[in-house]
Amino acid sequence: MSSGGAEDDIPQGERKTVTDFCYLLDKSKQLFNGLRDLPQYGQKQWQSYFGRTFDVYTKLWKFQQQHRQVLDNRYGLKRWQIGEIASKIGQLYYHYYLRTSETSYLNEAFSFYSAIRQRSYYSQVNKEDRPELVVKKLRYYARFIVVCLLLNKMDVVKDLVKELSDEIEDYTHRFNTEDQVEWNLVLQEVAAFIEADPVMVLNDDNTIVITSNRLAETGAPLLEQGMIVGQLSLADALIIGNCNNQVKFSELTVDMFRMLQALEREPMNLASQMNKPGMQESADKPTRRENPHKYLLYKPTFSQLYTFLAASFKELPANSVLLIYLSATGVFPTGRSDSEGPYDFGGVLTNSNRDIINGDAIHKRNQSHKEMHCLHPGDLYPFTRKPLFIIVDSSNSVAYKNFTNLFGQPLVCLLSPTAYPKALQDQSQRGSLFTLFLNNPLMAFLFVSGLSSMRRGLWEKCQEYLRKINRDIAQLLTHSRSIDQAFLQFFGDEFLRLLLTRFVFCSATMRMHKIFRETRNYPESYPQLPRDETVENPHLQKHILELASILDVRNVFFENTIDDY
Repeated sequence: MSSGGAEDDIPQGERKTVTDFCYLLDKSKQLFNGLRDLPQYGQKQWQSYFGRTFDVYTKLWKFQQQHRQVLDNRYGLKRWQIGEIASKIGQLYYHYYLRTSETSYLNEAFSFYSAIRQRSYYSQVNKEDRPELVVKKLRYYARFIVVCLLLNKMDVVKDLVKELSDEIEDYTHRFNTEDQVEWNLVLQEVAAFIEADPVMVLNDDNTIVITSNRLAETGAPLLEQGMIVGQLSLADALIIGNCNNQVKFSELTVDMFRMLQALEREPMNLASQMNKPGMQESADKPTRRENPHKYLLYKPTFSQLYTFLAASFKELPANSVLLIYLSATGVFPTGRSDSEGPYDFGGVLTNSNRDIINGDAIHKRNQSHKEMHCLHPGDLYPFTRKPLFIIVDSSNSVAYKNFTNLFGQPLVCLLSPTAYPKALQDQSQRGSLFTLFLNNPLMAFLFVSGLSSMRRGLWEKCQEYLRKINRDIAQLLTHSRSIDQAFLQFFGDEFLRLLLTRFVFCSATMRMHKIFRETRNYPESYPQLPRDETVENPHLQKHILELASILDVRNVFFENTIDDY
């Protein structure tokens, strides 16, 4: 606002407009900053606060649109300030997605981030001699890239990475700042993340086809009429990533990224761009089932992991399932133990938040103690009072084979191989093969078959055949006479049904593959599946060979494992 006597010349109405805008702007910043103080766990406490924050941002956005000319003239509103408001709204939608797992809010975040770029709200920032404003612009790019990755908009991601690279170069050249290394690391991380998929699907003009691995309407095999399965539904999931050296971007490893997509439906556009999350009446909600709620935990400490686990357990509705996905470095027992209890087999690593040298020193002093920064199978025992579905992708996944079902509730553990043939080991940095099978089984099948690219037409033909295989696996599981009932109790849920059928496909493929020869190369489960009726079923083996024939890779699989039909 103009200073001195000129202020008296401003009409009363325009002065009120500026005052109202300043009030809304201050209130919005205050509420937005308060979001950091909300607990990250628990699904109820934060909703009313988010609603109030959305209210104020909705009013602020509309207010600056309606009074743009007055604010330009009397307040000196700059385009980057409008961009900041839009960016904050995009962040609100993104965080609402993280809190609710409703993928439609990602589309809303994309709309606001995209508008900032199309309208060049940040274009004038580079002309101002203020490095902190340029950092706001760089952070906007990083956030936009995360949303585009989650929406599989890889063509936009590549454009954004190029623009971000140019912006970083300009920023570091002009200001000679100390954070140049950090921003270049951001670029390296996103570049590695984009290239994590081991197989490219190509159009006829050699452009890359973007494949989505969220649950589509035809994704999970349908239940046959008369199938006796449980009525449990997946309500909550903890997705934990603590693998050393795995590609990650924005506290999301490749494994975490793949698993969260396996637990989501394809996003829908919301009716209104400024629709406030959490404000709809139940009558307006879509009739189709929601996504399970998820917590994404990157390198959590044991305390953090247990806190989130307890919150999920506490809020789990009746007839619901809690899923725990662990992608983490294996921790093996130190020293010898006379007993074989749930703390004697090691487990997976949790973050120590401490100098590793100190940790080593403690171990050397007393090797009879159990590893403190480890999630042991016994640590999960209290949570088996409710239906629990566990997936462990680790070099010590077999530690979780030593479970005991103390409370008689449905309990299943799907366990990765603990080692892969040497020809495949160099791929671990780009994500685990086991998780890739659970997320995109055809891509994983192509990878173990030695294929790195494929035409779209053949890809779609193989996907259709894989759907048939999944239907047949579903029948094998539900028709089995000796299968543990825990598997069938989880089978009524679409997400869990798809994970179970993909697990069987993964296990059968590895058992037939010529280079997977050691027992540790195969996935396992608790309870064990009846092999002859599932992962070594001749009918399923025949299907896998037929899929290999379509791809002309039958030579990488053993044929003498099946009977003649």
